[in-house]
Amino acid sequence: MGLFDAFKKKGMMLGAPMAGECVPLKNVNDPTFSEEILGKGIAIVPAEGKVYAPADGEISTVFPTGHALGLTTEDGIELLIHIGLDTVQLNGQHFTIKTEAGKKVKKGDLLVEADLEKIKEAGYDVITPMIVCNTTDFASVEGKTGIAVKPGDDCLEIKK
Repeated sequence: MGLFDAFKKKGMMLGAPMAGECVPLKNVNDPTFSEEILGKGIAIVPAEGKVYAPADGEISTVFPTGHALGLTTEDGIELLIHIGLDTVQLNGQHFTIKTEAGKKVKKGDLLVEADLEKIKEAGYDVITPMIVCNTTDFASVEGKTGIAVKPGDDCLEIKK
């Protein structure tokens, strides 16, 4: 095993939580995300409304409105997946929760279904940030942006 392989092993790759385009957080029209106040990460401009686990771990939080959830990976990465902007105001309308807090999940498990068309019709942006809330615990959090992704495709690399 060469030095490059050993270096590569240190990085943890998180999968895309949704199909769509992976973009930098600065593209999110909300300073809480674009200015990385909650942490570093990526955002998905979704092509469909199914949200999947980006890694193996445990669901730490599911907002009762279904618009956001927290997941702690087996590597201790604390993630927030926030479906759309200001979508908490929909009070759960157009969201179907498929998981619950405390549940162990595998990468690729379906977590939430969102009716993107209905959410857009209601006037909301459906861009979906995925944030590493404990960014400061890691040496780097780097997104692979400007690419089309399917759920589970590598989109965020984290180094200890």
